[in-house]
Amino acid sequence: MIKSYKVRLEPNKQQEKQMFFQAGCARHIYNWTLAFQKERYEKGEKFISAMGMSKYLTAYKKENEWLRDCDSITLVSAYTDACTAFKNFFREVKKGNVKSYPRFKSKNKTTPAFAPNYQAIKISENQVKLPKIGIVKLSRKNYIPIVKKYSNPRVTYDGLHWYISVGVEQEDYKPELNPTVLGVDLGVKDLAIVSDGTVYKNINKTAEMKKLEKKLKRLQRQVSKKYDMNKDGKVYHKTNNIIKLEKQILKLQHRIRDIRNNYRHTMTHQLVEKKPHKIVIEDLNVKGMMKNKHLSDAIGKQGFYEIQRQLQYKTQEYGIELVMADRWYPSSQTCSKCGHTRTGKDRLKLKDRTFTCPECGHTMDRDLNAAINLSQY
Repeated sequence: MIKSYKVRLEPNKQQEKQMFFQAGCARHIYNWTLAFQKERYEKGEKFISAMGMSKYLTAYKKENEWLRDCDSITLVSAYTDACTAFKNFFREVKKGNVKSYPRFKSKNKTTPAFAPNYQAIKISENQVKLPKIGIVKLSRKNYIPIVKKYSNPRVTYDGLHWYISVGVEQEDYKPELNPTVLGVDLGVKDLAIVSDGTVYKNINKTAEMKKLEKKLKRLQRQVSKKYDMNKDGKVYHKTNNIIKLEKQILKLQHRIRDIRNNYRHTMTHQLVEKKPHKIVIEDLNVKGMMKNKHLSDAIGKQGFYEIQRQLQYKTQEYGIELVMADRWYPSSQTCSKCGHTRTGKDRLKLKDRTFTCPECGHTMDRDLNAAINLSQY
């Protein structure tokens, strides 16, 4: 299997300048390819695949000498991505999904990123050699395995730091599994309740997270007032103080995001480390749940889709079967002891936190009852 590794880079000022240049070249070629394919399509000419774009890029580079300072494979990856986006557009149209053309990448709104030459990348214990950039220091030592070949390398910028991600081919890890089945009920009150009784609390309710979110709101109010103070008609002027505040906001947003994501990774890792034969979770309609104006903020912070995504690749790595219970399966309305399902006016409401069976009188926590039902799904 191919396992992905992502680590932060620590470039100097000259290297960082070159990274922005490489990302700018990749964005330029992506937009040029989209415009080129769109023009041919409107003229009724045949679509040119990524394999056939090479000669057109060579001719374009002769007209734009500055592109020669960029890694050639970075440009190839850029027009390959554009051709793929164009093909996907037509594939969706054939299915009946009406969509607009692939969008051009904006300099101000697009995440700076580029794909370096995978054959030229060389990684040591705490350094990586990137073509046209040189040897860049890694923030973590001995994190990425040293192999001869890395697949699909990408260098990205998140507004504060540069990162490199690579794929490494590794042998399949298949541990001996237990005959148990774990049901996992995701919720808002608690992040997750497992059928074996384990409870993962809602980290967003902790004092630390509330303090960080309060600080974030305060900084956002400050920068909003400064924008209003420096407004000239319909034009907003960005001062140095605004730039400083926006950098503080970005750092705080990243810190909050990283705390939440680390907690999700800890939870999903602990679940697969129990090595059950099977893990069962609900196929939640997150898009529909987000329409509830009273709960949308809390649901968004929990990150249900991200938990599902992490479980999918982690269970695959361990050889554990991940089962998605039917969206309409009444796990919260069914008694885990006798199997009776509450219906109609007898159904539990969202405010009811204890499940009591009207048939056998079985009483237990609502979420734990749902988790046990999922384990028996």
